[in-house]
Amino acid sequence: MITRFKCKKIILPDTVASGYVYISNGRIRFIGNEELPYNTEVDCGENYLSPGFIDLHVHGGAGYDFGSCSAEEAQLAAAYHLSHGTTTLLPTLAAAPLPTLAKSIERLRPWLDTTPGVHLEGPYFSKKQCGAQNTDFITAPNPKEYQDFLQVYGAHICRWSYAPELDDGSFCKALISNEIIPSAGHSDAVGSDIDLAYRCGLRLITHLYSCTSTITRLNGYRRIGIIESAFLHDDISVELIADGAHLPDQLLQMTLKIKGREHIALITDALSVTGSSDKTGILNGTPYIIEDNVCKLPDRSAFAGSIATADRLVRNCMNAGISLVDSVYMMSTTPAALLNLHKGRIAPGMDADLLIFDSDIRIKAVYLKGQKEM
Repeated sequence: MITRFKCKKIILPDTVASGYVYISNGRIRFIGNEELPYNTEVDCGENYLSPGFIDLHVHGGAGYDFGSCSAEEAQLAAAYHLSHGTTTLLPTLAAAPLPTLAKSIERLRPWLDTTPGVHLEGPYFSKKQCGAQNTDFITAPNPKEYQDFLQVYGAHICRWSYAPELDDGSFCKALISNEIIPSAGHSDAVGSDIDLAYRCGLRLITHLYSCTSTITRLNGYRRIGIIESAFLHDDISVELIADGAHLPDQLLQMTLKIKGREHIALITDALSVTGSSDKTGILNGTPYIIEDNVCKLPDRSAFAGSIATADRLVRNCMNAGISLVDSVYMMSTTPAALLNLHKGRIAPGMDADLLIFDSDIRIKAVYLKGQKEM
């Protein structure tokens, strides 16, 4: 069966074009203006046809936290994000003791095959950069602990965020050897720490500017931090929480100018309260309030996380003066490349994970491997 999408506005990696997109067996087969045989047609009208959004960092949604919910509840959280254009996500587990993380993975196991795997955000973090993470659970890497854990659960883990200054390189190498993406975050690392981690395989920074170190002084001498190191290493990619609260427009613009869209992945960092009516509560032992469309600590000293969805990230980037093509690229193409997925682009051979949305990025239809989901 061949489905043809008739489009005036196809979002390609470098332009917006008109034409037809032909798909079959869950894959994109041809893009162009040729009239080829097809069985059914989808007319996109004045809307855009886009690759599905890919969120590398999301804790939950619709009231469900991936760290504590069942596989069935995780599916409901994912369905909420799907309705906002996220066709692929990494369920992110906040810092917790490894036995607790093991139980979370066990609960999610029946559902994890629909994802690239979990993202562990901790517990090997700097307490000085803990953000909303619970300091009771933050610790330094213990080789005996993580080696046993990786042996049992490594196949279910896609990426692991950690503080490189706590590691002599052994943990980073262990992740690489288990085909897990190491990511630097919640860290007070200086340039030499990142250089060591880089030599061991580090190529990703967790939510740049949020709980990531910058220039410090030691006995009068300046030392760069994670932010400057990310700019120095051309092939290090970074996450950005482009929810309109965590980062001002100027930082989005500056990071794009320095890193280029090929090394920026937009993330929601969405908490379980995303899409719920909750305004106050406790998440992972940390109290929070919802105010100004973002999650804050009750004393308003810092953000506690995001309540954004992927469509909002794209909209905010466009409001910051970033083109639609580049905004979608950072929400789809870059994260797909980081995960080595056959997704994230409208191109022959790619999975037909597609979105139809209007000029305000309001989702009209979602397709997973060519099958309409909404």
